[in-house]
Amino acid sequence: MKKIKYYYNTHTLRYEKLITPLRVKLLQIFGFFAAAFVTAALIAYVAFRFVGSPYERVLRSQNSDLKDELQRLNEKVSSISQQMVAIEKRDNEVYRSIFEAQPIPDSLRTLQAEKAQEIAKVEGLPENRLIYAIDTTIQKLGARIEAQKKSYNQLMGLINNKELLLAATPAIQPVSNKDLNRIASGYGYRVDPVYKTIKLHAGLDFAAPQGTPIYATADGAIKEAGFSDGGYGNHVVINHGYGYETVYGHMVRIKARRGQKIKRGEIIGYVGSTGKSTGPHCHYEVHKNGQKIDPVYFFYNDLSPQQFDQLLKQASSSNQSLD
Repeated sequence: MKKIKYYYNTHTLRYEKLITPLRVKLLQIFGFFAAAFVTAALIAYVAFRFVGSPYERVLRSQNSDLKDELQRLNEKVSSISQQMVAIEKRDNEVYRSIFEAQPIPDSLRTLQAEKAQEIAKVEGLPENRLIYAIDTTIQKLGARIEAQKKSYNQLMGLINNKELLLAATPAIQPVSNKDLNRIASGYGYRVDPVYKTIKLHAGLDFAAPQGTPIYATADGAIKEAGFSDGGYGNHVVINHGYGYETVYGHMVRIKARRGQKIKRGEIIGYVGSTGKSTGPHCHYEVHKNGQKIDPVYFFYNDLSPQQFDQLLKQASSSNQSLD
């Protein structure tokens, strides 16, 4: 039941029914809604400014999760990068050294300084650019991994060719020397028999009777077979591949022919004293990548450790060479 309001009229001295004009009612309604709207706006402002909307709270939670995930990815990228550095170092310093392969230059991977700069750059970026930076770093890591795969494929090829490498490595003495008494002069500085001066003797001299067979010390192909004006006389040079070459000098007769494929142990000529020589012997040299090295360290196939030690002492004695 609607309440009826009365008011006391002082002019008529009577209680009269209170009637609110429509204009006043409209103003009251408008004022109520205006106050409610302002109050709601103030409440919403305070709530959004200091409390946040439910959607904003969800976004903040998701943003926090993304930051944690990006930090985890960043740490993972750094860890993978460190592992790649260790793998590349081991590849160059261990695996490729075993097979005497040239290390892969850093330019084919990534320079060490660039690697460190990448990690530092990623760690210092704001979140809105961190994803792009991490993605770029991962792509570079992928390129380095691909280069490493190629390196390992090459190493697998070297492993498969290890038997060929061993066959191409000089490993026996060029003349029969069971009694270990035929080394007349070793590698090093010796007295020249002709000029009587100290000079480098870049090989071993095996004294033997003229006509003693000379054997190829490893598989290969005959690179030179003929007379040399440089002092070797009748000589043979064998290219074994893998950077190895051997030289056999002062032969009385050459059996091998240029271009001929040769196996370890095959006769390539006979001991003589042609060229700059003071007596029948075989002058024997080993070259690796163009450098002359001491042949005594390549006699491991036909000598026991005790025999090798004895031979090493003979080769190191200071005496006059035969050429």
